[in-house]
Amino acid sequence: MNITRTTPPRPFDVTELFPQLAPLARPATRLHPRSGAPSPHDSSIGGPLLWPARQRWPDCDKWHEGPVSPLVPVAQLYTRDVPLLRPPHRPGGHHDVLQVLWCPFEHPPEHKPPTQLFWRTAAEVTDILVTPPKPSETEYDGYLPEPCVLAPEQIVEYPAFLDLDEELQQRLSNWSNWQAGGVAVDDSYEIAPQEFYMDELSTAPGWKVGGWPPWGLTDPIARFCIVCGAAMSPLLTIASDEWNSGQEGWIPYEDQGDASLDDNSAANPPGVQVADANHLQLYVCSADLGPGHPHTDLVQ
Repeated sequence: MNITRTTPPRPFDVTELFPQLAPLARPATRLHPRSGAPSPHDSSIGGPLLWPARQRWPDCDKWHEGPVSPLVPVAQLYTRDVPLLRPPHRPGGHHDVLQVLWCPFEHPPEHKPPTQLFWRTAAEVTDILVTPPKPSETEYDGYLPEPCVLAPEQIVEYPAFLDLDEELQQRLSNWSNWQAGGVAVDDSYEIAPQEFYMDELSTAPGWKVGGWPPWGLTDPIARFCIVCGAAMSPLLTIASDEWNSGQEGWIPYEDQGDASLDDNSAANPPGVQVADANHLQLYVCSADLGPGHPHTDLVQ
């Protein structure tokens, strides 16, 4: 990967004004997918996978009329590029590649594309599947990601407003607290200053690994492992765009000359559209990342 994307610094350190946020900081990796020609040896969105030629390509046989549908590559992430990834324990070795695939159809009852995760060790794949099967049809073109290379960037996030306790929500919603801190916040936020926190200081938009989940369609929904009951952690956000109105402050410096809120191709190089332009959040068990503890997902 030879591209770089740099998120502008936040307008100010929100923990100086609201110290209660400091222990809630979480690392995240913004992936910044950009149109390109990735190889199987690259981290990518919608690119070719490092898939063993002798391993059967996965398909989906649920809720389909006629033949089964081959799954579609969504993301391939090498741990060398995204150190925040936590591979499952493997006796005698370690995994260093995460592959995410989905069915290009929305499935009931939640009307979202079902996903499958695969961890593997890159050095063990010596014979790569060159031409994987492709689905003969899809529900929407937005479920066929365009090939993109990545520019991973480490950032720090704070919880979405809805994830905060009531006391902190009230403090963030009080305009006088922002004024007392002497920070420069546009007067347009006076009626609802918590929106400034949501737009500029909490969760980054776009594709990312880790961090805090975005909320909007629903209130926060705790996710628990169906096997052991442990809390589940955000793994990957599959986004329908990297910025939109109100999120201009998150546009990387390198894109600001070309960015336009009316040009969706600039904000969404993979061309992904999840469930009416929302985002698909993948979660994994925080106690055991092995295949015996399945991941889950949620549209937001």
